[in-house]
Amino acid sequence: MKIGKREVERRIQHFQDVCKDAGVKLTHQRLEIFREVAQTGDHPDAEKVFQGVRKRMPTVSLDTVYRTLWMLNDVGLIRTIGASRERTRFDANLSDHHHFVCRKCGKMIDFAADSLDDLHTPDVVNTYGLIESTHVEIRGVCHKCASRQ
Repeated sequence: MKIGKREVERRIQHFQDVCKDAGVKLTHQRLEIFREVAQTGDHPDAEKVFQGVRKRMPTVSLDTVYRTLWMLNDVGLIRTIGASRERTRFDANLSDHHHFVCRKCGKMIDFAADSLDDLHTPDVVNTYGLIESTHVEIRGVCHKCASRQ
């Protein structure tokens, strides 16, 4: 799904403002990597971003794409969806539960919440496909990491 030109331009301006405020050097590679994510609603992975940017910048490396994506995440310009930075996690707890994930250390804590188990799924989601399950992942900073700051 393509994002409109005006929205992409707004996102690019926001990118430039955040980089300036955070003291992050604004390079052509970083701009093009951000643009690749900003212009699509498809939630691309690093490999897809790499392939898109490489069409415009054949010398860009996959390592540069990964490092830039994590930097963009760290300054709040993009968000990760799914697995953590280090590795995919596995869970043998098949009972209904949800997760708190520390964005600093990656610690994942199970918790139960009847209100989230009974979460109403908006009707529009049914137009995307058949819902098999729902899971809530709450991201934040655990007490241990927060006390170190």
